[in-house]
Amino acid sequence: MSNLPLEVVVMLGQTMAKVVPVTIALAVVFTVLSYFWACNPGQPWWRKRELVTDLCYWFFVPMFARVFRIGLMVLGASMVFNINDADGLIAFYDNGHGPLSELPLWVQALMFLVASDFMLYWLHRMFHGGGFWKYHAIHHSSEDLEWISAARFHPVNLFIGTIMVDVILLMAGISPNIMLWVGPFTTFHSAFVHANLSWTLGPFKYVLATPVFHRWHHTSLEEGGNTNFAGTFPVWDMLFGTFRMPEGKLPDNYGVDSDQAVPHEIGGQLAYPFRQ
Repeated sequence: MSNLPLEVVVMLGQTMAKVVPVTIALAVVFTVLSYFWACNPGQPWWRKRELVTDLCYWFFVPMFARVFRIGLMVLGASMVFNINDADGLIAFYDNGHGPLSELPLWVQALMFLVASDFMLYWLHRMFHGGGFWKYHAIHHSSEDLEWISAARFHPVNLFIGTIMVDVILLMAGISPNIMLWVGPFTTFHSAFVHANLSWTLGPFKYVLATPVFHRWHHTSLEEGGNTNFAGTFPVWDMLFGTFRMPEGKLPDNYGVDSDQAVPHEIGGQLAYPFRQ
C-alpha cells in the first residue's frame, strides 16, 4: 500500500508518454486534411478560442479515465467475484475470463465496439435531457469545433458515459488486450468526427460516423442538436429515428444557447454543473 502513490505516478507518466506523440501525429494529420477539406471557414485549430481549455482536457482526460477505469475494475473484482489480492486480480483480468475470453481477439474487439456504442448511444441521449444536460453542455460549449475538442468532457459525463461502459464490458469477460486495437481506433475516430472536415464518406455515412454527421449534432436544437447521438455506428440513429444528414448542406454555428453561459476556462467549466 505504501508504494501506491509511486505506482500512480508511474502509471500517469506512462499515459503521458503515449498521449504526447499521438497528439502530435493527430495535429499534423488534421492540419493537413482541414487545409484541403475544411467544413467551415475560419481560423486554423491552433488559433481557435479556448485552445488552452481544450488542451487541458486533452491531457487530463486520459489520465482520469485510466485511474478510474482500473480502480473500478479492482472494486468490481472484489465486490462481485471476491478477488482481493494483486496476483488474483492480474490473473483474473490479464486475458479476460469466462466464455467471452475464449473468442478470438478480433471478435471480442468487434463485440466491444458494437456493445459499447449501443450503450453509449442511450447514455448520450440521457445526457441531453433532465439534470444530466448541465454536465454534457460542457462538451457542446465549444463554438470552434475542432479535433482537439473531442476530449472536452466534464468528469461526471466521462465517468458515467464512457468509463463505466468500459468497465462493465471488461468485467463481463472481454479481454483488456482488445484495447490494443480498440484504443487507437477510438482515439483517432473521436478526433476525426470532431475535425473541421467536410467529409460524409458517401454511402459509408450509414456505416461509420463522419465529421459532417457529428457536426450536425453540435449545432443548435433547431438545426440538429438532438440528432446523431451515435459515436461510431449511425445505425442506432437510423433505427431509433434520430439520424440527420441533409443533402447538399453543411452544418455551422456550434455551441450552446447563449442563456446557458458556460465559462470559457476549464476551472469554471468543471464547477459549472454544480452552480446550476
